[in-house]
Amino acid sequence: MTSLYYDCFAGISGDMNLGALLDLGVEAAVLRKGLDRLAVEGFELRIAPDRRGGIAGTRVEVVVTADTASPTRSPAAVRDLIGRSGLGRRVEAFSLRVFERLAAAEAKVHSIPVEAVYFHEVGAIDALVDVVGAAIGLEQLGWPSVIGSVVELGSGCVDCAHGRLPVPAPATLELLQGVPTRRGGVPFEATTPTGAAILTTAAERFEAQGDMVPQRVGYGIGRRDGPLPNVLRLVVTAPDPARREELRLLECNIDDMSPEFYPHLLDRLLTKGAREAWIAPLVMKKGRPGILVSVLCEGCYEPILTRLLFAETTTLGVRRGAVSRTALERTVRSLATPFGPVPVKVAVRPDGSRQTKPEYEVCRSIALERDLPLREVYRELERLLEENDGT
Repeated sequence: MTSLYYDCFAGISGDMNLGALLDLGVEAAVLRKGLDRLAVEGFELRIAPDRRGGIAGTRVEVVVTADTASPTRSPAAVRDLIGRSGLGRRVEAFSLRVFERLAAAEAKVHSIPVEAVYFHEVGAIDALVDVVGAAIGLEQLGWPSVIGSVVELGSGCVDCAHGRLPVPAPATLELLQGVPTRRGGVPFEATTPTGAAILTTAAERFEAQGDMVPQRVGYGIGRRDGPLPNVLRLVVTAPDPARREELRLLECNIDDMSPEFYPHLLDRLLTKGAREAWIAPLVMKKGRPGILVSVLCEGCYEPILTRLLFAETTTLGVRRGAVSRTALERTVRSLATPFGPVPVKVAVRPDGSRQTKPEYEVCRSIALERDLPLREVYRELERLLEENDGT
């Protein structure tokens, strides 16, 4: 799996992250099409080349139209908006996790319940675009293994909905607990709450830049001038065709729940961040038939998925443990089709050969929108893949 190194020597914000992802090769057309699914009106996404400190890269600006106000939104409203987008389970799960962490940080800083939080800056249109856009970009890159650097915070003060606050903003510092940081590199806010939430949700670990084989580098251009170039640098490193992953396995045995509830449970688990979720029949004590529920996830999703198992099932206990698996390198590329751009998953086998497959959810959406049999959509996409030699 490809690794993506977030070099935050000048901090990170949501718009810098989007610019860096696009500079790496994420397709603007795919990003725009995905953001259209949010059904949020009143903004324009401006993408243009720019430079800071002599470094050229991509600048992204979310411009809210003058006749549209940026509303405050509750966590429930944000969940509903993202949940109705149809962007795909993993994009939705990542986006929701970012906002959940933002809400938890704000709630702790202000000593209020999470559901009493009303997002201001982070709930406005630009932050929704930044967060969901980050998920779309990471998916197009094949959900690489993300490594973070030491994070520059900046210095001074920042004006926000709560008044003037010290840099780093309290919510930013809350989100970066346990992350290596430094201060004072620039006389302004270098890392925003949205940037911190995206980074800490995506990153598996943080370390100083060590040995790596860079393949591509992308620069996201910020809006400020200072003693450090206001850019975020992303580095794609050489992939390992069969990389070992460290994941968490959650399991519970159930013998007293209606079978009608299991499809809902699996859907909820996948929406909330599970890599995989499945059920299998088993025989429990006293010869009673039961169901084994298994969930495979990254460590950051373990607490929320554990709570979900207790909320959605009748289990009285959840087993957990560390597991390792070997996963082939996977990327997602865009295939030009008569239906428009379609994301295609590409897996690279150890011998270098490729296996391609259209994304099911997108194929299903095309079939429903055009009133076509699903198998006809698949046949057409498979034909186009063969014409392109499956690459």
